[in-house]
Amino acid sequence: MSNLVIVESPAKAKTIKKYLGKDYDVIASMGHVRDLPNARLSVDIKNNYEPKYSIIKGKEALVKDIKAHAAGCDKVFLATDPDREGEAISWHLAYILDLDLNDNNRVEFNEITKTGVTQGMSAPRSINLNLVNAQQARRVLDRLVGYKLSPFISQKIRRGMSAGRVQSVAVRIIVDREEEIRAFNPEEYWSIDAKFIPKGSRKSFPATLYLGKDKIKNEEEAKKILAELEDADFFVKDVKHGTRKKSPAPPFITSTLQQEASRKLGFQSRRTMRVAQELYEGIEIDGMGATGLITYMRTDSLRISAQAISEVTEYISSKYGEKYLPAKPRFFKSRSNAQDGHEAIRPTMPSLEPDKIKHNLSSDQYKLYNLIWKRFVASQMADCLQKTTRAEIEGNNHIFKASGYTVSFDGFTSLYVEGKDVAEEKASQLPGLEKGMSVRKKEIVPNQHFTQPPQRYTEASLIKTLEENGIGRPSTYAATISTITSREYVKRDGKTLIPTELGEAMVKLMKERFSKIVNLKFTAQMEQSLDTVESGKVEWRALIDDFYQDFDKTLAKAKTDMDGVKIQLEEDKTDIICENCGRNMVIKVGRYGKFIACPGYPECKNVKKYVQKIGVKCPKCNDGDVIIKTTKRKTVFYGCSNYPKCDFVSWNEPVNERCPQCGEILFKKKGKKKVLFCENKDCGYEKTEKS
Repeated sequence: MSNLVIVESPAKAKTIKKYLGKDYDVIASMGHVRDLPNARLSVDIKNNYEPKYSIIKGKEALVKDIKAHAAGCDKVFLATDPDREGEAISWHLAYILDLDLNDNNRVEFNEITKTGVTQGMSAPRSINLNLVNAQQARRVLDRLVGYKLSPFISQKIRRGMSAGRVQSVAVRIIVDREEEIRAFNPEEYWSIDAKFIPKGSRKSFPATLYLGKDKIKNEEEAKKILAELEDADFFVKDVKHGTRKKSPAPPFITSTLQQEASRKLGFQSRRTMRVAQELYEGIEIDGMGATGLITYMRTDSLRISAQAISEVTEYISSKYGEKYLPAKPRFFKSRSNAQDGHEAIRPTMPSLEPDKIKHNLSSDQYKLYNLIWKRFVASQMADCLQKTTRAEIEGNNHIFKASGYTVSFDGFTSLYVEGKDVAEEKASQLPGLEKGMSVRKKEIVPNQHFTQPPQRYTEASLIKTLEENGIGRPSTYAATISTITSREYVKRDGKTLIPTELGEAMVKLMKERFSKIVNLKFTAQMEQSLDTVESGKVEWRALIDDFYQDFDKTLAKAKTDMDGVKIQLEEDKTDIICENCGRNMVIKVGRYGKFIACPGYPECKNVKKYVQKIGVKCPKCNDGDVIIKTTKRKTVFYGCSNYPKCDFVSWNEPVNERCPQCGEILFKKKGKKKVLFCENKDCGYEKTEKS
C-alpha cells in the first residue's frame, strides 16, 4: 500500500519522510495552491459573498505534479500546518484532488520529531470546516475592505495606497502616540539625591529624598531644602529586612517570542517568524538527520505537555541539581481568548543544548533556538530568592530612602532573565545598617528633571499593544508591520516606529470617514466574531454580510461627500533645479516608487530618476556619489551614481572616514553594534564607534 503525505515546505517534507519510511511519499505544496486572484475583487457580493478561487499564477505545474503523485497512491494525507491557514490549505488541496471532505485524511504535527509525527499519523481526522470558514471569513473580509477602500484612499491622498482592517489600526496606534508626543508639555521637577557613609565604614550608599505626593517644582525650592540639610546630623531612622521571590516568565507564545527577539536580538518580527519556521520544519543535525527543534511557532497557548515537563525536569535535575527544581512543575494560564490549539513554543528535546548543535545552525537559527531553549528551561526552574533591605535616613526632619538587595539563591536567573526585567537588576547592595546608627553625608546633590512624553512604539511594544487590545492574531503581526513600513505609512528610526506624513493623512481620513475600521474596540470585536465562526456558533457569510452592509453605505457616503476633493501632501523639495523652467524639483511617489518631478506640472513635465545620496564620494572613482540601491527583494546595498562607468558596489555603508592603517575608506558593519571596518583584506582594521 502506498501513501502520499502533503505538507507545505520541502524542508518539512524531508524531515517527515525520515520518520515515515519507504511506504510513504512526502511532497510539498509550497504554501497555498489556490487563492483569490489579485487582479479583481474575486468575491461575488450578490451571490452571498461567494469567493472565486483559482490556482495561484505560477503554480499550475506544481498542482499538476501533486495530482500525478496523488493518482498513483492508495491514500492521501493532508499534513499542512496545524492552524486556520493550514486547515484552509488542506481544504483547497482536497478540492483540487477531489478528496472526500468526510474522509479522515487530515493530520497535524505539533512538533516535527519521531514522536510528534507518529502521534499525528495515528490520529487522522476529517477537515475541520469551521476552521476553514473562519479563515475564509477573514480572507473575504480583508479582500472587501482592501479592494473597496484602497482605490478611494488612493484617489483622495496618493496613488498606490492600500487600506486594511488590521494594518490601518496599527498605523492609527502609531499616529495617536505621535500626536500625544507633540501635545506633551514637559513639567520641571527636582530630586535631591545623596550618598551616605555609615559609621566605621568607607563605603557609601545612595539614597533619595522622600517627598510623598509632593514635588520639588523648581530650583528655588530645591535650594531651600539644601539649606535646611546643610548642617544636619543624619542617622538611620528605620531598617526593614525582608525576602522576595522572583518567578520565571512563562515559555514563549508567538507574540512574546516576537517581542523578546526584538528586545534581545534586534530581530524584526518577520525575521523571527522565518527563522522559527526553519527550526520547526527541521534542521540537519549531526547523528540525527533532519530534526524539528521547536514545537509549532504560531500559538497563543501556554500549555505544556506532560512529556515535555518530565523531560525538562530530568534535564534540570541532572544539570543543575534538585535545588533548582520548584516544589512542583509550573503550569501557566493562557489568556481567556487564547485558541489553545497547540502547546507553547518550546524545544522538542530539552536536553539538546544550543551550544551542542551550534555548528549545525546558521547564526540566526542558533540565536533564536538559544532564546527559546533558555526561556523554556528557565520556566521550569526554581524561584530566584532575594534578601531585601529598606532604610530610612533622617536629617533635620527630612527623610531619605534607600533600598537594595542581595541574591540568596539565583534559581532560574542563572540561565535566563526576561528582557524587560534587566533594568530591575541594577539595584544597589546596602551595607549593614542598624536602627539609630549615625551616618555621614558624602554628598547631597540637587538634580533637575523634566517629565517625559510617552515613548514611540517599537516592534516589540506595538505587538504587545495589538495583543493586549485583541487586534489581529499572533500569526498576522509580522505581515502587518512589514506592510505598514513597506507602504511608507510608518518609517523606522533605529528600533522606533514613526508615522510618515502619508500615514498621518491616511489615519486622519480614516478617522473622519471610516471610524469603525480604525476603531480598536470594533476591530477586536471582529476578531472575537471570527472566533465564533471557528467554534461553529456563527455562519461566516452572515458575519460578512453584517459588516459589509454598513461598510458599503459608509463608503458610498464618503465618495459623495468628498467628490472632487484631493488631500494635498507636502512635497519634499530638492536642490535640483529644473533645466526647463528653473524651479526646485520635488520628490513624488508613483506606482513604481519615488521619482523627481517639476512642481510646474502640467505646464512643465520634466521628470528624473530618484536617487538617495548618503553624502559620501565613491571610493573607487572619487567622482560619483555613493547612492542607496535595492535589489528586487528590497535588500539595501550601495553603489556609485556613475554606474555603468563605475562598477563600485557594497552591501555595507561607506562613511566619510579613512582607515588609519592603509588609508582606504571605512564601512559600517551591519548589526546592533556600531562598528567601522576596512574592507581591504590585507588590512583588517576595525573599531567600535561610541554611541
